[in-house]
Amino acid sequence: MDYANKARRRGDKIIAIDGPAGSGKSTVAKEVARRLDFLYVDTGAIYRALTLAAMREKVDLEDGKALAELARRVKIQLSMRGDSLKVMLGREDVSRAIREQALTERVRFVAQIKAVRAELVKLQRKLAENAKGAVLEGRDIGTVVFPTAKYKFYLDASPSERTRRRFKELRQMGQKVRAEAIAEDIEKRDKSDMTRAVAPLAKAQDAVFIDTTKLSVRDVVEKILDIIGASSQ
Repeated sequence: MDYANKARRRGDKIIAIDGPAGSGKSTVAKEVARRLDFLYVDTGAIYRALTLAAMREKVDLEDGKALAELARRVKIQLSMRGDSLKVMLGREDVSRAIREQALTERVRFVAQIKAVRAELVKLQRKLAENAKGAVLEGRDIGTVVFPTAKYKFYLDASPSERTRRRFKELRQMGQKVRAEAIAEDIEKRDKSDMTRAVAPLAKAQDAVFIDTTKLSVRDVVEKILDIIGASSQ
């Protein structure tokens, strides 16, 4: 059976949440998945894990062929550990390592390579299709990974609020960062994500737009659950 038919059959079991960095999509997606007892798939973590592998193996981040081969070779697994996402690269837990700012600045180079995205999209689809239901969050879930998903959402927030959230997150992880540097990085990432030739960040035409600037995580989660008709009790 081809992917299109699979997607149509499983569309009601796939929830796609897209949006830029700091929009709240990771926290929201994780909670929606928990409430529905669905698999949570942080696609950004997958790209980060591959970037970490490339940095460790000293693979040129502009060598698409070498990076695609690495994507085919490495084993990346995701699972929940309490309220936290556990990311395994081979047998190593790299959950914290992939959040380092130095790595964050390099992810966009890996993410813009067509052959790499093709390999990682296969992994994302496999993870979701093998689950009873899945909540996937990223930048191209509703447009590329699962374009026929029944439920699609696009989250965004003001630049200042996104900077505040990212700064708080990194400080809580013990990283020494400056708000100005975070704002600059978010601006660069937005430009890179929205203008790249392959699978750019974009709102799917049929996605529900939610401005999270003044909303709490609970507010957004409840809004999504209400839309998909799930119990919010």
